[in-house]
Amino acid sequence: MRKYINVILIAVILMSASLQACKSKPPAAAAAPIEILEPSFEVTSIYILQADLVVTEFEAVIKIDNPNEFAMELSSIVYELYGNNRFWAGGKTNNIFQIPASASGETRFTFSMNFIDMSRPLLDDVIAMRRVNYRFKGQAQVQPNIPNSSAFGADFDCSGYSEVKKR
Repeated sequence: MRKYINVILIAVILMSASLQACKSKPPAAAAAPIEILEPSFEVTSIYILQADLVVTEFEAVIKIDNPNEFAMELSSIVYELYGNNRFWAGGKTNNIFQIPASASGETRFTFSMNFIDMSRPLLDDVIAMRRVNYRFKGQAQVQPNIPNSSAFGADFDCSGYSEVKKR
């Protein structure tokens, strides 16, 4: 009889162990979605590169702040720049650059101003190298540096004052 009890006990233990092995593991907790904040833009300076009688070449320096805890890559920026509420320049830059996590980066672009087509108050401010009231707006193509994230277009529209300086 003891033999039968030992055999039954061993069979129950083996069945119990095999049932434990067949149980599925509980599902892993789903990762919380990561909130991606858009970068912010600011014109930090406008430089005169070359001044001729009618056309002047400029360089604008744009500061881009990344408020996220991961790096971001900007692949292109389509922009319009206004000076003293008048259209000044527009275009697209394809400079691909990284902005580190919780940090800032800068990009530069050049543009021209034809004095014949420009308003007199803006022309006077540029000639005197005074602060210019600017508005910088457009869209940047942004790729967050996190797995399984998609690129997105970040609209921006900022304004303020910038010094006009000679380079």
